[in-house]
Formats: sequence, structure tokens, C-alpha cells
Amino acid sequence: MTITAAADGSALGNPGPAGWAWYIDDDHWRAGGWPHGTNNMGELKAVLDLLESTAAHPATADEHLLILCDSQYVINSVTKWMAGWKRKGWKKRDGKPVQNVELMQAIDAAMQGRDVDFQWVKGHAGHPMNEAADARANAAATAYSAGRSPVTGPGLDGAPGTPSSPAAAAAPAEPAAPAEPSGPSVDDAATRELALYTDEVRGNREFAEALLHPDLCVVDSTGAVLDRGAFLDSLAPLRGFDRLDVSDVVAESVADGAVLVRSRASGPYGTTVRTSLWVRHGSGDSPLVLRHHQQTRHH
Repeated sequence: MTITAAADGSALGNPGPAGWAWYIDDDHWRAGGWPHGTNNMGELKAVLDLLESTAAHPATADEHLLILCDSQYVINSVTKWMAGWKRKGWKKRDGKPVQNVELMQAIDAAMQGRDVDFQWVKGHAGHPMNEAADARANAAATAYSAGRSPVTGPGLDGAPGTPSSPAAAAAPAEPAAPAEPSGPSVDDAATRELALYTDEVRGNREFAEALLHPDLCVVDSTGAVLDRGAFLDSLAPLRGFDRLDVSDVVAESVADGAVLVRSRASGPYGTTVRTSLWVRHGSGDSPLVLRHHQQTRHH
């Protein structure tokens, strides 16, 4: 019997909040991710987790596995380049270290003794299994960008009632156990700041709302003052000519429950220096939300 599964990754900002997922059907899939990672990391981790999950399950350990990927990078890495990298001590032809080497080595180990084939499918072209994996990987990345735990899915055992739609997969997971309140995360604030410049957040009002304080105040580069509603109305995907290059991101804790993030954004209309204040809103373990944001044109 052949088990066919799609594997995919997603990163908001690339690098940025990242997710991965593999999908067999609505009752058999898994997802996860990191607060900061790349699309390639997500693609590789999806394949690795699929290999490890099927190897550990008695019903699938000895079955032929067909992995559908829209990443030529992953397919070529595993099927064409990996053997040569190993012979060279995990170095490329030019002598430079292989990127994502820990994931590559883990995949190499997980492939041993397995009957596995890869098939390329075009991404975002309507392939139902690829679209399902992509939606779950993106939902995991979006959850991390909003400071939530992603829905990880039922795995191979299946779980009646587990969310399987992209909208449900984006909902926050229930915590396994109460956690002690902690101070604000500097890295989390920087990750959330960068998420505001991704199409996944700017093009989805629900995702954007999760990052914003109810009393948000924004001062844009023209000096206009926007409240939360006006700022949400101003958000739109940054495509083509309008795309921004965000750099020099510096975050620092300035008080209990508050992180200041400074960055520089360059685009077709010039460069602005941006300052954001991210604060806790709610209980001590609630995620950071944007309370104040100011843009100053750089001359």
C-alpha cells in the first residue's frame, strides 16, 4: 500500500514566524512551527516529521510513502545533493557548509531503510492536498506571529472533532497546563513587529486585529494620527511596487510588560524610522499587542 501525503512550509516575512505541516486527509495531519524561521526550514521540517511519524506508527512504518512537495529545494536536496554533501562532510561543492544542516542530517537518518518517493506539485495551483498542507503551515506561522500556540492536528491516529479547516487551524490551542506569568519577550515583540509587514497579516483583518491594542495610537510619516480602526482600514497587502524592506530591527524591554521596537523601512516612497511600543494587555501571560506606533521620515 502507498501512503500519499503532502508536506509544506510557510514563513511570514521569510525569515519570520514560521510553520510546517503534512497532510494525508482531514483526519490525519500534523503541524507545528517556530516564532522565527524560514520557508525552507518549514518545508524540511514537514518532511522530517512525516518520516518520523510514519516510522513510529505500526500501521505505516513498512508502507511505501509518496511525499508531495512544491519545493524543488527539498526534493533536490534529498534525492540529488544529500549523498554528495555527506561524502564531503556536509559541505557543498564550493566548500561552504550546507544550510539547515541539522534538519538535513535528521532527514537523512529518517530515510534509512524506508521506501520513499517524492513528487513535485505546483504550489498555489489548486492541488487539494498541497493546499491543505499549505493552509495548516500558514495557520501555524500566523499563530506564532500572534503569540498563540498553533493547532498541531491529530497526527496519524486521528482525532474526531480536531479542527481541519484553515480557519479552525488558525484558532488558538488550549494550553496543556497553567503557566506561570512571565516577563515580556523581546524576541516575541520583534517577531510581531515584522508580522505587520507580511501579506498574510495585512491581508487578513482577523490576524491583524490580534496584534493590536484596543487603544492603539499610530502617528504616520505625514503626522496623521490614526486610532485602531483607522489603522486597520489602512492595512493592505504589500505587493510589487509597494513592498517594504524592513531592517535594523532592535527590541528592548523598557518596563514590566513593555517592549520598545525600533526599525527602518525602505520602499518606493523613501525610508522611515519606526518606533513601536508592545505591551501586555490582559492577564500576566497574555501576548504582546501594539499600543503605540510612530513613523518618522528619514532624510
